[in-house]
Amino acid sequence: MPASPPAVDDITSSVHGPGTLTPRPGCRVTLEDLLPALLADGLVSAEDAAEIGRYANLSRGDQHALVALAQRRLRSPATGRLLELDALSSWFAAKAGFPYVRIDPLKVDLSRIAEVMSSQYATRFRILPIDVKSGEVTIATAEPWAIDWLDELAALLRREIRLVIANPRELERYIVEFFTLARTVRDAQKKGGAVAQNNFEQLVELGRSGRNVDANDRHVVTIVDWLWQYAFEQRASDIHLEPRRDTGAIRFRIDGVLHNVYQVPASVLAAMTSRIKLLGRMDVVEKRRPQDGRVKTRTADGREIELRLATMPTAFGEKLVMRIFDPEVLVRDFAELGFSDDERRRWDAMTSRPNGIVLVTGPTGSGKTTTLYTTLKQLATEEVNVCTVEDPIEMIEPAFNQMQVQQGLELGFAEGVRALMRQDPDIIMVGEIRDLETAEMAVQAALTGHLVLSTLHTNDAPSAITRLLDLGVAPFLLKSTLLGVMAQRLVRTLCDKCKAAGDPVPDDDWSALIRPFRAARPARGWRPVGCLDCRMTGYRGRTGLYELLTLDEGLRALMTEKPDLDAIRRHAMKGGLRPLRLAGAQKIAAGATTVEEVLRAAPPID
Repeated sequence: MPASPPAVDDITSSVHGPGTLTPRPGCRVTLEDLLPALLADGLVSAEDAAEIGRYANLSRGDQHALVALAQRRLRSPATGRLLELDALSSWFAAKAGFPYVRIDPLKVDLSRIAEVMSSQYATRFRILPIDVKSGEVTIATAEPWAIDWLDELAALLRREIRLVIANPRELERYIVEFFTLARTVRDAQKKGGAVAQNNFEQLVELGRSGRNVDANDRHVVTIVDWLWQYAFEQRASDIHLEPRRDTGAIRFRIDGVLHNVYQVPASVLAAMTSRIKLLGRMDVVEKRRPQDGRVKTRTADGREIELRLATMPTAFGEKLVMRIFDPEVLVRDFAELGFSDDERRRWDAMTSRPNGIVLVTGPTGSGKTTTLYTTLKQLATEEVNVCTVEDPIEMIEPAFNQMQVQQGLELGFAEGVRALMRQDPDIIMVGEIRDLETAEMAVQAALTGHLVLSTLHTNDAPSAITRLLDLGVAPFLLKSTLLGVMAQRLVRTLCDKCKAAGDPVPDDDWSALIRPFRAARPARGWRPVGCLDCRMTGYRGRTGLYELLTLDEGLRALMTEKPDLDAIRRHAMKGGLRPLRLAGAQKIAAGATTVEEVLRAAPPID
């Protein structure tokens, strides 16, 4: 869902102004109801109010007054900003004395809304249940005066009804989508009837009559389309389809945190998994071994999106994870990735060398691939040949020559690098250095005049040196080829809409962040609050923390067959290495994130 426009704060600040709304029980909201309050609050000029009043009765009969007003693209005389529909809806809710909500599909239990009312009832009265509890139902509406249905529904449900106001366009959209999806899941389950047979705990039930849901059934196709579209809208990085004992769970990973989205019957989840495997050109019948695949699709606004698929057999059936790759990540600026000016200069100095090895290190999900793709995209000019060997190819980029590792054909990273060496490359990217053979091939490529970029899984930058030496790379070869190492982590960033000044960072926490460095503690920290834009988490988006290690003669002297990691780390810090926690402390001081996020993501400074 789109973020709130900047004008919201300006408009809602007028709710305590002189403008009032006079309720008209049983009637829909009209422009004539809104204009006096808008004019009194200074949100529209007298000229605009007069023109709107003159043509108010010409607006479409079924169109909400707020929608008609937003379509006029008026600007507030006080701020000069457009009166957007979301801002107007928030203003209207405050004036009418009701809470305002942004409908969040991740927080609505779609399986329960049909318990409250039918889709015909919701469409007729333009209302939507968004929270169903044992004693209370929260219903969103854009017509708080036309509530003839309220007493009738409360009597039928025998529950208290709490009214909230929502954006009328969002309301119209989700009434259709939520009820359609709930009906589609129900119909798909009726058509199937049996749970997936690879659920180990239900093998004794194989004699039952019935059949599984067809992966090409139109209901299943609709559910998969809905799943992807919501994932794109919610900025999800991963989609999890997880079979459980009796149901299937759907979860999205957003900003590094998993959110429960929906639960479907086990047979429907199995059909969804089969449908996605079919689209990803995977073996639909084979469910006993892990498989990989990929799908390319488009968002509603036409952007191409790639999904990397991976299945895994579990006790309750086949689990599927889809990693979402947005090609726009390739053209992001380094500032968007969280690089400071100094970090960008040092990274450019490493990667602009004609030959040598540059490593990016960190755990899975720390943004290593994004950093490498962004770097390669900038290096891949018409004058150079950029080749990669990956497992798997995470994003297709026409500017690179990309090779997929295929272990079944005995094409691993080492064999891939060996093949690329005969392709006249200038720059080689190796997806990951996992063993001595791959490390030695990377060293040979660097020695023969190529720039090699690769990744490792280590806690910090100095550990990458000892990892390569422990693998068995000859120290004299590593000294000759390694240019530098960058360790990185991702931390959630505070939501700009709701973050608030907090108490000063505690001394113990600040000492843990900057030890043994010296840095002034900020006068105050910032704390997450939670709002509609960030789904009440207080965080929106992520940024990178970076630790760059460049090699000098002193470091090379410490690269022996039995390396001393502590000595390497101490020398690197004396030479200017800034640990990940210190990078996090600078983000905290800038108000970008919190102490808790940095302490969670970054390893301690020894």
